[in-house]
Amino acid sequence: MTLKNLYKKFPTQVECIRFLESIVWEEGVKCPYCCSKYITALKHEERYHCNSCNISFSVTVNTFLRKTKIDLQKWFYVINVLSSNQPKISVRELATEINVTKDTANRLVKTIKTAFLKESSLINNILNKLNDG
Repeated sequence: MTLKNLYKKFPTQVECIRFLESIVWEEGVKCPYCCSKYITALKHEERYHCNSCNISFSVTVNTFLRKTKIDLQKWFYVINVLSSNQPKISVRELATEINVTKDTANRLVKTIKTAFLKESSLINNILNKLNDG
């Protein structure tokens, strides 16, 4: 999958978040802190407020994507590249391809490689759903 194809599939950050929500919260939104389903969506934000523990959260809480400022499309692309059987791409080439600095690309790669070990089910679900559609 090319980066261009990913941006066609997910033209906005909101669509990426909805995609992640369908993976992380298959049975509906729940608070990652207290597991309550008594939540309220915050208007004009892609966040929720837990009415039980009074904390706001997004789908990326407790995942390797927490606090990211990088487009989720780029994360999805790097996940796809690292999991593919294609020849390995250098960090410098990857940085150029996704239009970030070499250090940012290196951090993405390291974070995703760690996530392959610690959050393999989330990574595999992302890959499976990316490649299904």
